[in-house]
Amino acid sequence: MDVETLIVGAGISGLSAAFFLRQQGRDVAVIEASGRAGGNIGTFEHEGYLLEAGPNTLLDNHPAIRELIDGLGLREAAREANPQAKRRYVVRDGRAVQLPGSPPAFLTTRLFSCKGKLRLLLEPFIGRADHEESVAGFVRRRLGQEFLDWAIDPFVSGVYAGDPERLSVRAATARVYALERDHGSLLIGAVKKAFKARKTEVQTGPIGHMLSFERGLGQLVDALLASMFDRLHLNTPAQSIRHADGRWHVDTPNGVYSAKELVLALPADGVANLLETRSDSRDMFTEQGVKALREIPYPPVASVALGFRREDVAHPLDGFGVLIPSRENRITLGALFSSTLFDGRAPNGHVSLTVFIGGRKHEQVGAWTDERVLDRVLADLGPILGFRAPPSMAHVNRWPRAIPQYELGHLGRIARVDEALAGLPGLYTRANWRDGVSVSDCIRNGKALAERMAGA
Repeated sequence: MDVETLIVGAGISGLSAAFFLRQQGRDVAVIEASGRAGGNIGTFEHEGYLLEAGPNTLLDNHPAIRELIDGLGLREAAREANPQAKRRYVVRDGRAVQLPGSPPAFLTTRLFSCKGKLRLLLEPFIGRADHEESVAGFVRRRLGQEFLDWAIDPFVSGVYAGDPERLSVRAATARVYALERDHGSLLIGAVKKAFKARKTEVQTGPIGHMLSFERGLGQLVDALLASMFDRLHLNTPAQSIRHADGRWHVDTPNGVYSAKELVLALPADGVANLLETRSDSRDMFTEQGVKALREIPYPPVASVALGFRREDVAHPLDGFGVLIPSRENRITLGALFSSTLFDGRAPNGHVSLTVFIGGRKHEQVGAWTDERVLDRVLADLGPILGFRAPPSMAHVNRWPRAIPQYELGHLGRIARVDEALAGLPGLYTRANWRDGVSVSDCIRNGKALAERMAGA
């Protein structure tokens, strides 16, 4: 099959790139090794509950997100999260404490001690670092140990399922690092950004709404698939790639695909595997790029859906969810209050939670049985949220290789990959192991890739 652009991988990165490229009028095809598209995104019904196997929300924080939603005709199906989602909880001393969302709330919260709050006053007077730091080292230096323990550590667990002692602040939390780089202070930089946002709010309107769809995030994938018509080929793994006569040739069990441009929208090790199959030429840079890709870790995470009768949970579940810091000595990372976030996620009179366990600090969870995972989740969360009876519904979904970790040296690894690709005309990569891990990041980066290819 001959096409202008071939995308290998039908996760949200590959499908988004395909959508934006097709918007330019390009002839695009997508091949996917498995029998389903969407990658980690998957919505399904189970015992009357609407459940998400992976990501639960989409942040409308970039024009590309709105362009995709409107281009797919999904605007009417989009659902904004319950306003209560602005409220978030963090566990301290076995209790769920609301994370302060304003300066007055920060002054009165019991999440931090008086000493920890006063420590923040030093932040504007701390100089910039001259070397790459971990997220933990950066926060400890600028904000103190308490802020790391009770705010940043659980945030890192919630976003990356990662270890703040290993994650690179420049790669994993680039916007936070930019406040120090550009303003010399997190607090001063945050105040300047907030002031600027207020001045432009009348012109731009509010941004950053948390969204899903009437039938969950899977509805987004379904719409993307429908937009592909017959240009998506499932159960078609790429076995090898080579470049000849100005085109890329991809061998699959279903024949050879030939394209002027090739986009590898695969996990890091999948890209490495295909680069190693090249028979046209190999060089030192390719070898270094492959090595860099294989150094990106993907720890296991289990997503556990729980359903309860409303009266069997003491906590009001009046927020986005609850995060559990490492200092609490629990293995469970946290829980989303799914039925609070969006209507229609649980039967009448019931509530649903989506719980995450495992990650970089607890990779042993990947070898546990479903029964052991469920028992541990209930033991960790039960005392915090006040479970009064066993769940009426439980479903364990496993991701043996979940979220790529942007650990120390990550930007250097990406630079080596880019150096390797620079000598390979028409070959691109697009996946969440670079430039952001969220669904929104993947969509935004798919748009950016289409624009880059248009200008190539």
